[in-house]
Amino acid sequence: MDDADLPNAAIHEEVALQAYDSRWPDRFVAERDRLLTLFPLVFLDIEHIGSTAVPGLMAKPIIDLLAGVETMGMAKSLADALCEAGYTTSAEFNATLTDRQWFMRSAGGHRTHHLHVVVHGGPVWTRHLRFRDALRASPVLAARYAALKAELAVLHPADREAYTSAKTAFVNSLSDPS
Repeated sequence: MDDADLPNAAIHEEVALQAYDSRWPDRFVAERDRLLTLFPLVFLDIEHIGSTAVPGLMAKPIIDLLAGVETMGMAKSLADALCEAGYTTSAEFNATLTDRQWFMRSAGGHRTHHLHVVVHGGPVWTRHLRFRDALRASPVLAARYAALKAELAVLHPADREAYTSAKTAFVNSLSDPS
């Protein structure tokens, strides 16, 4: 697949939610440790984000990692090295992003990891952690989010962009400081 086709293919991949898998945290730790070993002193921190980071929450079985670096220039400079380390990306897609760089890792023909490289402590970093922490702290909010995800997976079974977009208001309600 041409790198330019990656975002389009990802958009049209099936939205297949699974029950929480207790192995997800270990998969995060293994990938975080691998990245920290491959790139010592590059990442200031790597956090587990997304639904796989919330115990008990159903999710697409893709581990989301939030990797913090000092600057967006540093984030952009990592593309080739991350691709050599098993990730793929689209230079064209990443060129449209001003606040992050996006990479994915696959095994057996399925995506296993998403890596979001952002400025450590910046707005994107803070927003992702605020959302994750709100869901971890409140079973009621996590259950509401699970119900929304299940409904949207039925409405948008083969359109991840529409699925993700439809979750935006809920995500923003928990992640924006107000």
